[in-house]
Amino acid sequence: MSDTLKTRPTYRNIHVSQIVKYRLPPAGIVSILHRVSGVGMFFLMPFIIWMFDTSVTSEISYSQFTSVFAGGAGILPGWIFKLIALGLIWAFLHHFIAGVRHLWMDMTHAVTKEFGHSSALATLGLSIVLTVLLGSKLFF
Repeated sequence: MSDTLKTRPTYRNIHVSQIVKYRLPPAGIVSILHRVSGVGMFFLMPFIIWMFDTSVTSEISYSQFTSVFAGGAGILPGWIFKLIALGLIWAFLHHFIAGVRHLWMDMTHAVTKEFGHSSALATLGLSIVLTVLLGSKLFF
């Protein structure tokens, strides 16, 4: 082994000051985002209920619903509501895909480092691609 190769540092019991240097594997990122998306959907539940209620109650409430996304409400512009809806789209898709990934790993006992890495990358990629496809309807 050559002396020119730089050895990678090994971190054990990571301190808060080392978090910036630590490279989290894709499976760890998916796990954290799975929790974040679940919490986000929970706290945005009143917004989800409002969207569902106003979109299906009547034709008048549906027009009010669409006008909020087009022109805004109060001092908030419409793009803020579109951005929140886009975040909800991503949260749902990511949470769903990551949940299916976890169920698959539990049912098949496919708990290997290689499968965890590849399925985490697939989860991240698929949730982003589907978010872009479904969210494009909001902005165009």
